Amino acid sequence: MSTTPATASTDLSVLPEDNTAYGTKEYWQQRYMQEEAVTFDWFKTYKDLKPLLSKHVDSKDVRILMLGCGNSTLSSDMYEDGYQNIVNVDYSDVVINQMRERALHQSGMTWEVMDVRALALGDGSVDVAIDKGTLDALMCDKGDVWEPSAEMCENVGREVNEVDRVLAAGGKFIWITFGQPHFRRRHLERPSWDLQIERLNDGGFDYFMYIASKK
Repeated sequence: MSTTPATASTDLSVLPEDNTAYGTKEYWQQRYMQEEAVTFDWFKTYKDLKPLLSKHVDSKDVRILMLGCGNSTLSSDMYEDGYQNIVNVDYSDVVINQMRERALHQSGMTWEVMDVRALALGDGSVDVAIDKGTLDALMCDKGDVWEPSAEMCENVGREVNEVDRVLAAGGKFIWITFGQPHFRRRHLERPSWDLQIERLNDGGFDYFMYIASKK
């Protein structure tokens, strides 16, 4: 196990020339091989999100599913704050192996190679599912944001449907994104849950937290 602490990534060379690469496994495999000893957090850190997460996840005993965990610090920070039943999944075996080794001291967390569009989890087995940037990566499409491609909608729909399946009654799906409601809401609407939207703004760019509560 490496004793060198992970640092936040500032390497611009890992950015793709074409944003559609964000939706491919190949891009992430290569990027994580380049970012072995770093972390990267899309949008916001746990410190920023804690007030709203505490509001919507009022028990620290819940089973949390982190969708497309990547090399984010979110799971680790939540673990240190008392949320110690966390299942982290990502389709990149490279990053899962890195993060599993990095978090050996946080024994309550598990790290599994898994595609968020085909979760190897039982129906109703998760209390809270959190997505911070994964759906956004799947939405990187060449099409018009007002008229997204059928392929993109299918990919996004597969993840949302899987979350719906594994989420227990009374559970919550929380999606943190920069995507405005008039572009994003349509992808989340399901008869099986109630949807509400929180806005995050610290004086700069708007971010949104979509909370789908399972009936």
